[in-house]
Amino acid sequence: MITREELESREDRALAPCAARSSRSLGRAHPEAEHPYRTRFQRDRDRVIHSAAFRRLEYKTQVFVTHEGDYYRTRLTHTIEAAQIARTLGRVLGLCEDLCEVVALAHDLGHTPFGHSGQDALNECMKEHGGFEHNRQSLRIVEVLERRYPEFPGLNLTFETRESIRKHSWNPAAAVEEGYRPAWAPLLEAQVADVADSIAYDAHDIDDGLKAGLLTEDRLSELELWRDAQEEVEKRYGKGLRGRMRARQAVLHLINRIVTDAVEQTEQNLREARVDSVEKVRASRGLLVRFSAGMERKKKKLEAFLHENVYRDHRVLMMQEKAARFIRALFETYVSNVAQLPPRFRAWADEAGVHRAVADYIAGMTDRYAQGEYKKLFHPFEHIL
Repeated sequence: MITREELESREDRALAPCAARSSRSLGRAHPEAEHPYRTRFQRDRDRVIHSAAFRRLEYKTQVFVTHEGDYYRTRLTHTIEAAQIARTLGRVLGLCEDLCEVVALAHDLGHTPFGHSGQDALNECMKEHGGFEHNRQSLRIVEVLERRYPEFPGLNLTFETRESIRKHSWNPAAAVEEGYRPAWAPLLEAQVADVADSIAYDAHDIDDGLKAGLLTEDRLSELELWRDAQEEVEKRYGKGLRGRMRARQAVLHLINRIVTDAVEQTEQNLREARVDSVEKVRASRGLLVRFSAGMERKKKKLEAFLHENVYRDHRVLMMQEKAARFIRALFETYVSNVAQLPPRFRAWADEAGVHRAVADYIAGMTDRYAQGEYKKLFHPFEHIL
């Protein structure tokens, strides 16, 4: 049997000096015996995958609401794609793949139903009560809201995983709680997960936009990144490849090009900054896992294009406005009478406060569940049992 100690020894031999190592973790908030054949970060990953919050991502909106079609990305498929890219980046950079993966898998656990419109609506509802932000909610889920173990609340993940969730989309000027070492820059594995998230949503929003008819290849040809990808497809397959297969291949080439750029630029950054330890990663004043200036420029143009042609399309906006109304109405109704909450959240309101407990309840809903609750509360003669 390959033991945990052997796996930790392999990490020491194989990983780059600046990579996190499970054997050097700062541990868990609630001490536990180590597993005989899984490392600390592997256990974190497994706990996230088995959590209720992770399963609910299957029925939460990425861009297109889940009932619009079975082939559009959901929050779960986005998370899986981001995790795959994070593992690839981590592997080629000599980082801890398990930590890259668990951070990517956990980064959206706290997302509301109905995507960013749901988050924005809930944040507005909570503006006088501490606000709402899905990255902070992801941390809240793994620390207190998940209930799977009798010994402790949450999932009792390692410090490194929790800190990486807290510092998702890190900004050195942003406030971080003292317990999460505000002076420390995020681990490279956390930075990899952020970059993978960005690559995944750029690529799959193009793919889904084409599928939905909101984008065309002709329109996409305005973008340098897409033209580069098309050229790669033509080099490999000639000009005879057409339709959806051509578009799919272009998306794959686009992902590969952006990932390669991130690897090359990150390696250059590490060399130039002479980063050869985790301590030097922690002491850096900026992010080390980055795209080149040229790729940053191309990505910003791509994201502006997607914002204008996908996220601002009238059909997407229509659903977003409807979703925001759902969220606001649910929030106001539950706050006005907490007796309408399930027993667990009525009890939680006594501990966390009414507004925060209601936000926790709504954030945990899937699109389908939120729609069902809305019907029960507001549609006459709707069944409630």
